[in-house]
Amino acid sequence: MKFRRYTWQHLLLITGMLFCFACTEDKPAEIKSDIPPVVKNPFKFYKDIEIRPGLNFEILSWGKGRDSIGGYQILMSDSVRNNYKSEAVERKGIITDAWNMDLDNDGNPELYIQLLSKQNILDLNVFEFSGGDFNKISFPSLNINQKKGYSGNDKFFIKDGNLFRSFPIKDETDSTKTITKTYQYSLRSNSFSASDVKHE
Repeated sequence: MKFRRYTWQHLLLITGMLFCFACTEDKPAEIKSDIPPVVKNPFKFYKDIEIRPGLNFEILSWGKGRDSIGGYQILMSDSVRNNYKSEAVERKGIITDAWNMDLDNDGNPELYIQLLSKQNILDLNVFEFSGGDFNKISFPSLNINQKKGYSGNDKFFIKDGNLFRSFPIKDETDSTKTITKTYQYSLRSNSFSASDVKHE
């Protein structure tokens, strides 16, 4: 009787173990990849501008929510002199480009940050790095005479080391035709002036 009881207990135990083993599935082996995971760039705009070997300015833009509102930062790295500076700026517009110039030929780099302030209207933020600091230089808006016929779609461009702005306007003599108005900008004593160049 005892033998039969132990036999049934052993049989039940063995059956239960077999049932457990039958229900478990082998997990598929993890596939290892050398490809790093894709990290979304947190900056809406980034550009590294090298002035000379060892002297770089990095411009990066950020902001949550609406693209046209946020901030940007200018990071200066002078690895030769172990000098590092930064400037944080609020922005109203989307940064579309940035470049370096020395329009007044004073030996201090000027950083031009181009912003799309409205759907088709460009603006410039200008900073000169001088004496170890960033100095903002106000870029002039178009005056009443310059704005005549202006409806955006402007472009900033550099030619022969000079800064220009052009935009289309309706021809006053023939409203079916469009001509291009162009202004050249000069910089003296941290103040911009514009001169009318040509109409095409």
